[in-house]
Amino acid sequence: MEYLAHLLQQLTGNTIAFQITFTLTIALAIFMLAMGILYIVSSFYSPLRKRLQTAGGQQVAPSSTLATSLNRAMAPLAPYVLPKKDWERSRISEQLVHAGFRSPGALTNFYMLKTVLIILLPLLVVLLAPLFPHAKLNHVIFAVSIAGFLGLTLPNMVLERMKPRRMRRIRNGFPDALDLLVVCSEAGLGLNAAIERVGQELEATHPDLAEELALVNAETRAGIERLDALRNLAQRTGLEDIRGLVALLTQSIRLGSGVADTLRIYSEEFRDKRMQMAEELAAKIGTKMIFPLVTCLFPGFFAVVIGPAALKIIAAFSGMG
Repeated sequence: MEYLAHLLQQLTGNTIAFQITFTLTIALAIFMLAMGILYIVSSFYSPLRKRLQTAGGQQVAPSSTLATSLNRAMAPLAPYVLPKKDWERSRISEQLVHAGFRSPGALTNFYMLKTVLIILLPLLVVLLAPLFPHAKLNHVIFAVSIAGFLGLTLPNMVLERMKPRRMRRIRNGFPDALDLLVVCSEAGLGLNAAIERVGQELEATHPDLAEELALVNAETRAGIERLDALRNLAQRTGLEDIRGLVALLTQSIRLGSGVADTLRIYSEEFRDKRMQMAEELAAKIGTKMIFPLVTCLFPGFFAVVIGPAALKIIAAFSGMG
């Protein structure tokens, strides 16, 4: 606290201005803390919300999970932390869904985490600054700026790394799921039963894809149309392969053709596509190996081949001198 007061005094340069700034800062911090506690308490224990839910014929169910409690606590703060632009919210929501965060409050929690990091990391730098007595004021300000920038960008960086990893896991499990769908449909199972069976079989090997298939079954049982549930699957995963399968199944169901034949044809085409992708990757290996060979193998090769001759030449010239 003494270091923070000294820092404010250096920034203001005047005793009266320092006292006013310090008092306003403490008052603002106490006010924000009180408002945050009030919002959290009101979100958990709101008599008005309970009476409105009771009047609407809904039962107030106690929150049994930490995620539900967190979503309810962060709901009042959503207008203050969410971006105003719809396209930005849609983009982050899509990335969260592709990364596996599908809860209603995932977007609010994400931006609340960014807000907390933007405040907490610079504050942590200020609190740790007394441990470095030789640090100048401009260095502290620069470190605070870097900490704030990290708090702003770090959640996006983590999300951008989590999204392709989950999409890669789902893509790796899709060929097995497609082959199992073909087997189940040709054995006489319907599409819903085949999806449920395949989801159960993939729980151990590909849990992400199994979870998505189980969600398709849950939406179908809840009354959502099967085509809409399949489109939701393609939207949640974000994979072109699944989107193509959903489009083909939609066309097959509308035209009345057999689902088993459609799945078998798509499986054969997808197998050819995978073979072409493997051949393309194999063809690129020669080009990609040039740089490791040049940087790692060729210097040692030249040293072994040319080294003895170079030593003899150096010895000959030294003998002539």
